[in-house]
Amino acid sequence: MSGALRVGVAGLGTVGAGVLRLLDTHGAMIAARAGRPVVVAAVSARDRNKKRPVDLSGYRWFDDPIAMAADPEIDAVLELIGGCEGVAKDVAEAAIAAGRHVVTANKALLAVHGAGLARAAESAGVTLAYEAAVAGGIPIIKTLREGLAANSFSRVYGILNGTCNYILTSMRDTGRDFAEVLEEAQRLGYAEADPSFDVDGVDAAHKLAILTALAFGCEVDFDGVYIEGIREISALDIAYADELGYRIKLLGIATQGEDGVEQRVYPCMVPQGTPIAHVDGVFNAVVAEGDFVGRVLVEGQGAGAGPTASAAVADLIDIARGIALPTFAIPAAELRRRPALAAERHVGSQYIRLMVRDRPGVIADVSAALRDCDISVEALLQRGRSPDEAVPVVITTHETTSAAMDEALSRIAGLKAVLEPPRRIRIEAL
Repeated sequence: MSGALRVGVAGLGTVGAGVLRLLDTHGAMIAARAGRPVVVAAVSARDRNKKRPVDLSGYRWFDDPIAMAADPEIDAVLELIGGCEGVAKDVAEAAIAAGRHVVTANKALLAVHGAGLARAAESAGVTLAYEAAVAGGIPIIKTLREGLAANSFSRVYGILNGTCNYILTSMRDTGRDFAEVLEEAQRLGYAEADPSFDVDGVDAAHKLAILTALAFGCEVDFDGVYIEGIREISALDIAYADELGYRIKLLGIATQGEDGVEQRVYPCMVPQGTPIAHVDGVFNAVVAEGDFVGRVLVEGQGAGAGPTASAAVADLIDIARGIALPTFAIPAAELRRRPALAAERHVGSQYIRLMVRDRPGVIADVSAALRDCDISVEALLQRGRSPDEAVPVVITTHETTSAAMDEALSRIAGLKAVLEPPRRIRIEAL
């Protein structure tokens, strides 16, 4: 192919500015690797007068990103606006309809509308690329779609949100509780002013839904993801996890079974001896389990201007080379609708922490509730006596269904000696 790949950048926040800096810094190297120059031909954002860390004077400015997407002097649109509805979706759809390639870092858009956008892009003969949408600078999309394309995957899982991983790591290292560490993460810029999407697990669920579709050849099903966040994790739980030989991580886990797909995002205890237990701070990690390759782990920075820009520009380089692959590894028309397996059916071991009034018979009553729900206790920890104050009781179980544990916890919560709602954390053997 000849001539430069002309890119329109929609959205000039942290990542958009990072892309402009990267292309300016490595323009010659990228041209050599792509076989032709990759240049920004136009930009668009909500506020033209906003102060930004890059000089925009050399770029054509569009107040309307949808008009930019259809401009005949644009070959590819880099969508960095964010959000699953509104302008971001309109820009992507307008670009595809005009025959422009689309590169996006928008996990929410793909998690909700990925299948439809993939069908539209393939029908129009253009690329929809999204390496930057999942795990920042980690090339997990290329890994699954290209490097491991010869494998059938049984499971894909990982640490998909750096904010949560930072908070849990800092809680473990310092012994502080969630609220204090969250406030620190906001001061350092690791967490948003409204951290809900991160700490409530939604961001990780968006990414998991994308990985599930890619790994298992099924339609993206964000609504099928079971989601729990980390707000209820306490320093006490983290200390007990360490004592029991575990670390607490917010994981996204997708498993393919004969009768459907299970997608879960929740905090869980993982054995300290597993590699993913030692991925700390703002780093992400993804594990794919293939039938021929076995288990593969990739780790790196999951967010930020540099890593995310790196992933986005890698997609632009592929487009400039003329590399065209189906959005989710197989043609969109062949993506299957797989039933979403209910979270209640999941089988696994669990950790329970109770705060109880230290009176005779408490443990017997708790054990009876577990027994009546056919749950077997693996270990029980209770230290000290304080008849006038709440004391912690920690129980780990053998494998049971989530539905059975839900029923047992409901019964336990109704005991007079139990002073707080029971805390439950799943244990993942991995």
